[in-house]
Amino acid sequence: MTRLTIWTNALLTDEARRALTEATQAHRLLIAEQPPDVLAKADRDPGVSGANVVFGQPDPADLVDSEHLNWVQISSAGYTRYDLPELKSAFLSRKVLLTNSSQVFAEPCAEHLMAWLLADGRQLYHAFEEQKESRAWSQNALREKCRLLANQTILMVGLGSIARRLIELLAPYRVRIQGYRRTPQPESPIPIVAAEKLPGALAGADHVVNILPESSSTNGFFETARFAQMRKGARYYSIGRGTTTDQGALIGALRSGHLEAAYLDVTDPEPLPPDHPLWSTPNCYITPHTGGGHTTESIRTVEHFLNNLRRFEQGTPLIDRVW
Repeated sequence: MTRLTIWTNALLTDEARRALTEATQAHRLLIAEQPPDVLAKADRDPGVSGANVVFGQPDPADLVDSEHLNWVQISSAGYTRYDLPELKSAFLSRKVLLTNSSQVFAEPCAEHLMAWLLADGRQLYHAFEEQKESRAWSQNALREKCRLLANQTILMVGLGSIARRLIELLAPYRVRIQGYRRTPQPESPIPIVAAEKLPGALAGADHVVNILPESSSTNGFFETARFAQMRKGARYYSIGRGTTTDQGALIGALRSGHLEAAYLDVTDPEPLPPDHPLWSTPNCYITPHTGGGHTTESIRTVEHFLNNLRRFEQGTPLIDRVW
């Protein structure tokens, strides 16, 4: 087995760092300064230049300049920072592999969405607001608003690993599910909506789930016209990237009553300033980009990397391959 130089700045717990160190004893492991959070942009690091394998959130410029790289694994699901023409060109010309950590975050994000769908149906947010404020016993009013998921229509926009896991979680609930993606794939567990049919699908959905990644084609994807196409009383959920939602348009759709509720795990910017109007918009419920979070996140991220490292050593296909 070839001895590799592995550079990492992945945000790891002590347990995860020990697991990574122990599992890579046959290689040379360089542990760089960790960023403050999983998506923070790292400073440039000269250690990347001598690495064969990089794991974490490196500076893209370091990757472009490095001539020894064979494989890079990003420690997040999103890779917008690395989706650059100059980086892709350099990687393709030098046959450098790029993988991400989608598999790590699919389960918690799908569960986050599932929790929202159930909390919305059972009116948990409204009951909690009442508990904090008036403490009225609005039993009849809340019971009348509670809904079953059965026979509801859910439109998923963006059909990556999160959507695939959410489809599995929804299986017992007898919901109708449709999906939209810009480039449909031949095999799909749910009906796929073509671009020209998207307005009709939006109009027919009770729940619209936005799981789009950030890109030039998805920025502002949900804007005034698309919110207007949604059926009155629909719910909107966003767990991909905040830039895919025109937040001013969303505020307008909520304040007018056209949308019943919105559930956001991602915003633009992040952190969302305390005085941002989204915080006080009626029926807008925000979690601070915690959808992918879980107590075993760090160790699962390392395990995913080590699984791919074994595959890399053996010359077998890597999981979550981007390029």
